[in-house]
Amino acid sequence: MSAKTDTRKIKTRETITVDKLSSSTKRLDIGFEVEVGDPKDHQIGDLVVVRTLTDNAHYNRLELRSGRMARIKVHDVLLGVLGKRRALKGFVGDVPAKLQTGDKLHLLNLGGLIGRCSGRFHGLGRPIQVEFLGSVVRNGKPLNIQQAALEPHPENVDFPPLIIVAGTAMNSGKTQVITEVIKQFTRNGYKVSGAKLTGVAAQRDLLNMEDHGAVETLSFLDCGFPSTVGIDDIGPLTRTILHHLNKNNPDIVAIELGDGLLGDYNVANLFDHDDIRRACAAMILCAGNFVGALGGIHVLREKYMPVNIVSGPCTDSKMGVKFIKKQFALPSANAINDGERLFELVQTQIEQWRNG
Repeated sequence: MSAKTDTRKIKTRETITVDKLSSSTKRLDIGFEVEVGDPKDHQIGDLVVVRTLTDNAHYNRLELRSGRMARIKVHDVLLGVLGKRRALKGFVGDVPAKLQTGDKLHLLNLGGLIGRCSGRFHGLGRPIQVEFLGSVVRNGKPLNIQQAALEPHPENVDFPPLIIVAGTAMNSGKTQVITEVIKQFTRNGYKVSGAKLTGVAAQRDLLNMEDHGAVETLSFLDCGFPSTVGIDDIGPLTRTILHHLNKNNPDIVAIELGDGLLGDYNVANLFDHDDIRRACAAMILCAGNFVGALGGIHVLREKYMPVNIVSGPCTDSKMGVKFIKKQFALPSANAINDGERLFELVQTQIEQWRNG
């Protein structure tokens, strides 16, 4: 879907004052008073107004447009975005084909993704239930995040050197690795940009990259997608993001691939593209254990993308580093306790890539 092809018509029913604006709406110029209506159908990326009906002691924060985290209270009126999620350690949900005022939905993530929950990680409890109050209207049409997306640039991109960090699953150490890489390269005089190409909309990881030195960051949300569930080919959005980041002339771009290599976020499909594989100067795999490392290496090998460095919890001790070298003939480094070695390994890979 794109703003250019959206021919839906919608009449304003009322104006609603919103208490909190979620970060998934960040690219749109919008305030706390919004006009809402009732379109005949709804699409992923539509802005919606909801009222919270329940609480969740474990998952009760909303990331605001500023990146700050705000406590959600029962009866808060939130501005969110319709989207899908497939989290192994979070919530699973979809966008209903039809919605009416008063329908019950759920808050699927901290970035303000709204959908109907169909599964959850037991450790989080039940997701916050919300009441659908209406779709946001602007100029007689439903407001969708695609309308503020980056200008597409899907072909002929001049790629800077890419450092790509992928993992075997959620919570496999990817964010720790990518931020340490950015910090170390920034300290050593490199101009680094950051990107997150897969996952679900939230600014936390991008802001973390900026906190560690990234001069600019972008994600799939900037391309008008609340998540990468259902996007079979993330190549075009990758080229769009890299084209726009390249305008700032970074020395390198550090890329985090959210979630795991296998799953509904379509992470591994990135490596179906020859131009993206060729631009990867360093491929870092994060794994929680040795079996996961073996599986990740195998998945990437099937995509003709060799792993250059292993990191994550499987490198938490020197025993892990030694085992990885012996078993897989690969160097490894832990981002928490050996950031300088991680930098040296990545820098060596970039030099080898440049000498190609």
